[in-house]
Amino acid sequence: MTAPAPGSRMAEQTNDYRVAVFGAGGVGKSSIVLRFVKGTFNDNYVPTIEDTYRQVIGCNQKSVCTLQITDTTGSHQFPAMQRLSIGKGHAFVLIYSVTSKQSLEELGPIIMMLKEVKGDSIGEVPIMLVGNKKDEAKREVSTELGQKLADRWGTGFIETSAKNNENVTELFEKLLALEKKRQLTLTLDDAAGKTGSKKKCVVM
Repeated sequence: MTAPAPGSRMAEQTNDYRVAVFGAGGVGKSSIVLRFVKGTFNDNYVPTIEDTYRQVIGCNQKSVCTLQITDTTGSHQFPAMQRLSIGKGHAFVLIYSVTSKQSLEELGPIIMMLKEVKGDSIGEVPIMLVGNKKDEAKREVSTELGQKLADRWGTGFIETSAKNNENVTELFEKLLALEKKRQLTLTLDDAAGKTGSKKKCVVM
Protein backbone atom coordinates (compact mmCIF):
# COMPACT_ATOMS: atom_id res chain seq x y z
CA MET A 1 0.00 0.00 0.00
CA THR A 2 1.45 3.32 -1.02
CA ALA A 3 1.60 6.02 1.64
CA PRO A 4 -0.20 9.25 0.73
CA ALA A 5 1.96 12.16 -0.35
CA PRO A 6 2.64 14.71 2.38
CA GLY A 7 0.00 17.40 2.42
CA SER A 8 -2.51 15.51 0.25
CA ARG A 9 -4.96 13.04 1.82
CA MET A 10 -3.44 13.36 5.26
CA ALA A 11 -4.19 17.08 5.35
CA GLU A 12 -7.75 16.54 4.15
CA GLN A 13 -8.69 13.83 6.67
CA THR A 14 -8.58 16.10 9.69
CA ASN A 15 -11.02 18.40 11.45
CA ASP A 16 -8.22 20.95 11.79
CA TYR A 17 -7.85 23.64 9.16
CA ARG A 18 -4.12 24.28 9.21
CA VAL A 19 -2.64 27.62 8.19
CA ALA A 20 1.16 28.03 8.14
CA VAL A 21 2.69 31.53 8.29
CA PHE A 22 6.08 32.08 6.62
CA GLY A 23 8.42 35.05 6.30
CA ALA A 24 11.85 36.39 7.22
CA GLY A 25 12.69 37.28 10.80
CA GLY A 26 11.29 40.61 11.98
CA VAL A 27 8.60 41.11 9.32
CA GLY A 28 5.78 40.81 11.86
CA LYS A 29 4.54 37.24 11.50
CA SER A 30 3.90 36.80 15.22
CA SER A 31 2.45 40.32 15.46
CA ILE A 32 -0.14 39.56 12.77
CA VAL A 33 -1.08 36.19 14.28
CA LEU A 34 -1.35 37.58 17.82
CA ARG A 35 -3.33 40.58 16.62
CA PHE A 36 -5.76 38.23 14.86
CA VAL A 37 -6.08 35.57 17.57
CA LYS A 38 -5.76 37.65 20.75
CA GLY A 39 -6.23 41.24 19.62
CA THR A 40 -2.88 42.26 21.12
CA PHE A 41 0.28 43.94 19.81
CA ASN A 42 3.80 44.08 21.27
CA ASP A 43 6.55 46.31 19.87
CA ASN A 44 9.30 44.07 21.27
CA TYR A 45 10.76 41.61 18.77
CA VAL A 46 11.27 38.07 20.04
CA PRO A 47 12.51 35.52 17.44
CA THR A 48 10.15 32.59 16.95
CA ILE A 49 11.18 28.97 16.48
CA GLU A 50 7.62 27.75 16.02
CA ASP A 51 4.36 28.58 17.79
CA THR A 52 0.90 27.22 17.10
CA TYR A 53 -2.32 29.07 17.90
CA ARG A 54 -5.73 27.41 17.87
CA GLN A 55 -9.19 28.83 17.55
CA VAL A 56 -12.39 26.75 17.69
CA ILE A 57 -14.53 27.14 14.60
CA GLY A 58 -17.92 25.81 13.53
CA CYS A 59 -17.83 22.89 11.14
CA ASN A 60 -20.79 22.02 8.91
CA GLN A 61 -23.02 23.89 11.38
CA LYS A 62 -23.23 20.74 13.55
CA SER A 63 -19.75 20.05 14.91
CA VAL A 64 -16.62 21.97 15.77
CA CYS A 65 -13.12 21.90 14.37
CA THR A 66 -10.02 23.99 14.86
CA LEU A 67 -8.41 26.79 12.92
CA GLN A 68 -4.76 25.98 13.63
CA ILE A 69 -2.27 28.75 12.79
CA THR A 70 1.42 27.84 12.87
CA ASP A 71 3.80 30.78 13.22
CA THR A 72 7.03 29.39 11.73
CA THR A 73 10.64 30.41 12.26
CA GLY A 74 12.08 33.22 10.16
CA SER A 75 15.44 31.43 10.10
CA HIS A 76 16.79 29.35 7.22
CA GLN A 77 18.32 26.95 9.76
CA PHE A 78 15.19 24.82 9.99
CA PRO A 79 14.24 23.74 6.44
CA ALA A 80 12.93 20.39 7.69
CA MET A 81 10.47 22.18 10.00
CA GLN A 82 9.38 24.41 7.13
CA ARG A 83 8.85 21.43 4.85
CA LEU A 84 6.84 19.66 7.54
CA SER A 85 4.60 22.73 8.02
CA ILE A 86 4.01 22.85 4.26
CA GLY A 87 3.25 19.13 4.09
CA LYS A 88 0.65 19.39 6.86
CA GLY A 89 -0.78 22.76 5.85
CA HIS A 90 -4.05 23.48 4.07
CA ALA A 91 -3.36 27.19 3.49
CA PHE A 92 -0.39 29.56 3.69
CA VAL A 93 0.38 33.17 4.55
CA LEU A 94 3.65 34.57 3.14
CA ILE A 95 4.65 37.79 4.91
CA TYR A 96 7.27 40.41 4.05
CA SER A 97 7.85 43.92 5.34
CA VAL A 98 7.18 46.78 2.94
CA THR A 99 10.26 48.41 4.51
CA SER A 100 12.57 45.58 3.36
CA LYS A 101 12.95 44.43 -0.22
CA GLN A 102 15.18 41.62 1.01
CA SER A 103 12.35 40.20 3.11
CA LEU A 104 10.26 39.94 -0.05
CA GLU A 105 13.08 38.25 -1.95
CA GLU A 106 13.45 35.69 0.85
CA LEU A 107 9.95 34.41 0.10
CA GLY A 108 11.15 33.07 -3.28
CA PRO A 109 12.58 29.83 -1.83
CA ILE A 110 9.38 29.31 0.20
CA ILE A 111 7.30 29.53 -2.98
CA MET A 112 9.65 26.99 -4.63
CA MET A 113 9.31 24.65 -1.63
CA LEU A 114 5.52 25.02 -1.70
CA LYS A 115 5.42 24.02 -5.37
CA GLU A 116 7.78 21.12 -4.74
CA VAL A 117 5.85 19.69 -1.76
CA LYS A 118 2.32 20.33 -3.02
CA GLY A 119 3.06 19.36 -6.61
CA ASP A 120 0.19 19.49 -9.09
CA SER A 121 -2.30 20.53 -6.39
CA ILE A 122 -0.54 23.87 -5.77
CA GLY A 123 -3.13 25.69 -7.91
CA GLU A 124 -5.86 24.71 -5.43
CA VAL A 125 -3.92 25.74 -2.32
CA PRO A 126 -4.99 29.05 -0.70
CA ILE A 127 -1.95 31.35 -0.44
CA MET A 128 -1.87 35.01 0.57
CA LEU A 129 1.12 37.29 -0.04
CA VAL A 130 1.15 39.95 2.68
CA GLY A 131 3.07 43.22 2.85
CA ASN A 132 3.16 44.13 6.54
CA LYS A 133 4.17 47.40 8.26
CA LYS A 134 2.23 49.60 5.84
CA ASP A 135 2.10 52.15 8.65
CA GLU A 136 5.86 52.77 8.28
CA ALA A 137 6.97 55.87 6.36
CA LYS A 138 10.10 54.37 4.77
CA ARG A 139 9.11 51.92 2.04
CA GLU A 140 11.33 49.71 -0.07
CA VAL A 141 8.51 47.72 -1.69
CA SER A 142 5.66 49.45 -3.52
CA THR A 143 2.10 48.14 -3.44
CA GLU A 144 2.34 47.70 -7.21
CA LEU A 145 5.39 45.43 -6.92
CA GLY A 146 3.71 43.30 -4.27
CA GLN A 147 0.62 42.88 -6.42
CA LYS A 148 2.75 42.09 -9.47
CA LEU A 149 4.58 39.29 -7.63
CA ALA A 150 1.32 37.93 -6.23
CA ASP A 151 -0.05 37.75 -9.78
CA ARG A 152 3.10 35.98 -10.95
CA TRP A 153 3.02 33.49 -8.09
CA GLY A 154 -0.73 32.94 -8.34
CA THR A 155 -1.52 34.12 -4.81
CA GLY A 156 -3.87 36.58 -3.20
CA PHE A 157 -2.42 39.91 -2.01
CA ILE A 158 -3.00 42.41 0.79
CA GLU A 159 -1.03 44.98 2.77
CA THR A 160 -1.42 45.08 6.55
CA SER A 161 -0.37 46.91 9.67
CA ALA A 162 -0.34 44.66 12.72
CA LYS A 163 0.52 47.73 14.80
CA ASN A 164 -2.58 49.65 13.69
CA ASN A 165 -4.74 46.53 13.32
CA GLU A 166 -5.27 47.35 9.64
CA ASN A 167 -6.43 44.60 7.25
CA VAL A 168 -5.49 41.80 9.68
CA THR A 169 -8.99 40.30 9.85
CA GLU A 170 -9.42 40.98 6.11
CA LEU A 171 -6.24 38.97 5.46
CA PHE A 172 -7.76 35.83 6.99
CA GLU A 173 -11.13 36.47 5.37
CA LYS A 174 -9.43 36.57 1.97
CA LEU A 175 -7.37 33.47 2.75
CA LEU A 176 -10.41 31.39 3.73
CA ALA A 177 -12.30 32.65 0.68
CA LEU A 178 -9.59 31.10 -1.53
CA GLU A 179 -10.36 27.60 -0.24
CA LYS A 180 -12.09 25.69 -3.06
CA LYS A 181 -12.73 22.33 -1.37
CA ARG A 182 -14.73 23.68 1.55
CA GLN A 183 -16.82 26.77 2.10
CA LEU A 184 -15.06 28.72 4.83
CA THR A 185 -16.21 32.05 6.19
CA LEU A 186 -14.90 34.26 8.95
CA THR A 187 -17.50 36.40 10.69
CA LEU A 188 -17.07 38.99 13.41
CA ASP A 189 -19.25 38.66 16.48
CA ASP A 190 -21.97 41.33 16.52
CA ALA A 191 -21.15 42.01 20.16
CA ALA A 192 -17.46 42.54 19.47
CA GLY A 193 -17.66 46.21 20.35
CA LYS A 194 -18.82 45.33 23.88
CA THR A 195 -16.90 42.15 24.58
CA GLY A 196 -13.68 42.68 22.65
CA SER A 197 -12.68 41.45 19.23
CA LYS A 198 -14.27 38.00 19.35
CA LYS A 199 -14.16 36.20 16.03
CA LYS A 200 -16.09 33.20 14.84
CA CYS A 201 -15.15 31.05 11.87
CA VAL A 202 -17.80 28.96 10.19
CA VAL A 203 -16.79 25.93 8.12
CA MET A 204 -19.50 24.56 5.85
